[in-house]
Amino acid sequence: MFDAAFTPRRRAVLLSMAGVPVLLSACAKTSDDEGGSGGSDGGGGGGTLTVGTTDKVTALDPAAAYDNGSSTVWTQCYGYLLSVALGSEDGRPEPDLAESAEFTSDTVYTVKLKEGLTFANGNELTSEDVKHTFDRTRTIDDPSGPSSLLGNLDTIEIVDDLTVEFHLKEPNDQTFPYVLTSPVGPIVDADVFPADAVLPDNEIVAAEAFCGPYTISSWKINELVTYEAFDNYQGLYGKPSTSSVVMSYYADQNNMKLDIQEGNIDCVWRSLSATDIADLETDDAVTVHNGPGGEIRYIVFNFNTNPYGDKTEDPDSAKAKAVRQAVADLLDREAISETVYNGTYTPLYSYIPEGLPGSGTQFQDLYGDGSGGPDPDRARTRLEDAGVEIPVKLSLQYNPDHYGNSSGDEYAAVKNQLEADELFTVDLQSTEWVQYSKDRVNDVYPAYQLGWFPDYSDADNYLSPFFATENFLGNHYSDPKVDELISQQRGTQDPDEREALFVQIQDLVAEEISTLPLLQGAQIAISTAEVEGVTLDSSFKFRLSPLAK
Repeated sequence: MFDAAFTPRRRAVLLSMAGVPVLLSACAKTSDDEGGSGGSDGGGGGGTLTVGTTDKVTALDPAAAYDNGSSTVWTQCYGYLLSVALGSEDGRPEPDLAESAEFTSDTVYTVKLKEGLTFANGNELTSEDVKHTFDRTRTIDDPSGPSSLLGNLDTIEIVDDLTVEFHLKEPNDQTFPYVLTSPVGPIVDADVFPADAVLPDNEIVAAEAFCGPYTISSWKINELVTYEAFDNYQGLYGKPSTSSVVMSYYADQNNMKLDIQEGNIDCVWRSLSATDIADLETDDAVTVHNGPGGEIRYIVFNFNTNPYGDKTEDPDSAKAKAVRQAVADLLDREAISETVYNGTYTPLYSYIPEGLPGSGTQFQDLYGDGSGGPDPDRARTRLEDAGVEIPVKLSLQYNPDHYGNSSGDEYAAVKNQLEADELFTVDLQSTEWVQYSKDRVNDVYPAYQLGWFPDYSDADNYLSPFFATENFLGNHYSDPKVDELISQQRGTQDPDEREALFVQIQDLVAEEISTLPLLQGAQIAISTAEVEGVTLDSSFKFRLSPLAK
């Protein structure tokens, strides 16, 4: 993965020249086209493909969701000012709907649109739509939405029909071009999407308010979505290789595995169990595609409602912190990795995953036996010293339909590890994703499972969205020093200095444990043998546009 490194001189050139050191070793791509961008110019031929997934969609309106299932839909049907080219190994943003994009001063990022852009309904796509897109996301500020990614955006000024200026609060923001490729970046139609309210899915589909490689011709949320190639898409990916793609949503991953084996569907994108993947790797009828990782799994603590939290009957910040740290003392990540995931997910001991600048071992060094294993004596001492009543009653939630069937096994293992020495009694519950995504931001869960699929290829994406005061977790964690350091690293141009700040931020958060990192994993997709174009790269996005058979 990557570390941004704009110098003052480089900020003044086109974005396509901007870049960061390459850390990813490879991408997975199966296609005769090794050009890396622009997709196929086949004009949307090739009939129909069917892709299966267990990822759930929260909303078609980009202002109202911040999850991988929804983002995967937006990637197909909305255009972005900037995107990452197909097959990219360095994750550098390149102009998509933009003709050019550059820093024109330390705090102004100027984007010029291509001429002749339209939405599928025929409405012109102009700078007014760009301003409307980002302004409404911040105005709506949906608790399940991505507005936290725009924390450094001050104002947007329209220069002319094709030119906008993003005025930033902090100078030299190394991450802003990447933010425009992220889930906050889909451009919406100002004539269709209200400025201050979320638009229902069916109204978006009826209005044909799409400007990406595909439009949506039929929509039944979390059951079936039909995409049709959009002829006037002029973005980075080019015309889709296949004119029509159906996305089929599965409640049971076993049925999805059976359908790909029998050729009833052409491709699978998230999620099959480690056992299923190992089984499919021996099946000549299908191909298992592996791409660079970046996905992480972690536990979130709600600082208001976790034991002794600020809004509980007996609030005590010292006891609350001791409870969170005792949980960290008792977890055995290696055991979960091996017994639940057959090593396809590996232990994660810092907030920034292995392979990125700033990745560390804070949770190995500070907790447990100091080598990654559990230490119940240390946990007991920590709780007793803080005056915490033992056993601690902990309510823990996980989701069974968003992160794969193995989530049940993963959290059963967490429960067993916490209860093994009678230090905790864990009330383990599960809730389906649509309700889960609402509950978690309404303080319903004191501690709960989440996963993270990165928005963009920079270590900041594992810090700012989580630990800045206005974070997407909404778990009431706030530390002015962490806010200051996050701001400082975003504006630091020297890679070594920036990496040191990454470490300093993680050291502080690891002491308080806003979230508890568990595991990290790779991108995996499955296709039938005749499918080409499966591309898993440093964008961390699954794109339908290059798929063909």
